[in-house]
Amino acid sequence: MISINGLTKTYAGGFKALNEVSLDIDRGEIFALLGPNGAGKTTLINIVCGIVNATSGSVSVDGFDIQRDFRQTRSRIGLVPQEMASESFETVWNTCRFSRGLFGKAASPEYLEKVLRSLSLWDKKDTISMQLSGGMKRRVLIAKALAHEPEVLFLDEPTAGVDVELRQDMWNVVSALRDQGVTVILTTHYIEEAEQLADRVGVINHGEIILVEQKDKLMHDLGKKQLVLNLQAPLAEVPLQLKDYQLELSEDRNDLTYTYDTARERTGITALLSDLGEAGIHFNDLHTSQSSLEEIFVDLVKKR
Repeated sequence: MISINGLTKTYAGGFKALNEVSLDIDRGEIFALLGPNGAGKTTLINIVCGIVNATSGSVSVDGFDIQRDFRQTRSRIGLVPQEMASESFETVWNTCRFSRGLFGKAASPEYLEKVLRSLSLWDKKDTISMQLSGGMKRRVLIAKALAHEPEVLFLDEPTAGVDVELRQDMWNVVSALRDQGVTVILTTHYIEEAEQLADRVGVINHGEIILVEQKDKLMHDLGKKQLVLNLQAPLAEVPLQLKDYQLELSEDRNDLTYTYDTARERTGITALLSDLGEAGIHFNDLHTSQSSLEEIFVDLVKKR
């Protein structure tokens, strides 16, 4: 659906926001673009949406070039920006109706009602934007972006400043859009948002794409699994005969943590438990934990 090739953006002061970025985004997928502040996420989105001009490289949307076929590409894209800019003195209904008209779409009250209902905005349709809460204003931005029935939706930090309940509602809306065939590109600082929604994850840092991978495969390949044993009695130190397991002893000396690779044929847990018994170390309880996408992301950025 989107093909980005060798995209570079250097601003007038010499700052290079993007450096030879190449990326393909499939039709109908939710793609999460992750990266620290200043990594180039918003610049990349703004170039694809026609807001910022690239220094070099090319972008096509559904086979249309964003510069040569500007009208065709923009009509296929909806953008929910970070900024909360909206028509403060206009009603929610008129804001969405006007946005639809900008793209030459015939009036469709039925479609706009469907969008507003899906975002729990229907009862606010006659309310002017300045009277809405921050979370509701964010929803209006999404409704406005969807008003012209785009095939691609960019969500740039869509749930920033939104409470947990509204955030979950938005996640449901995004999932429903994907089910309808809309391609969704999401940037977020809420890593659990990407973990719950995304089909694929891309990580950008210092203007370069450092990784693109299926979310599940990424978490499987790079994720760590840990076995935590709660000891019956505090342990002064890990016995030498257990050093090969690289066990970590907690500060209070009541827990032992064993980190292992789930992809290996043998995890070593059975042997560990046997060797603990031989060393006279007994435990009350044990539990396992899996690396989150956030931990994987932080490790990736640190390494690169």
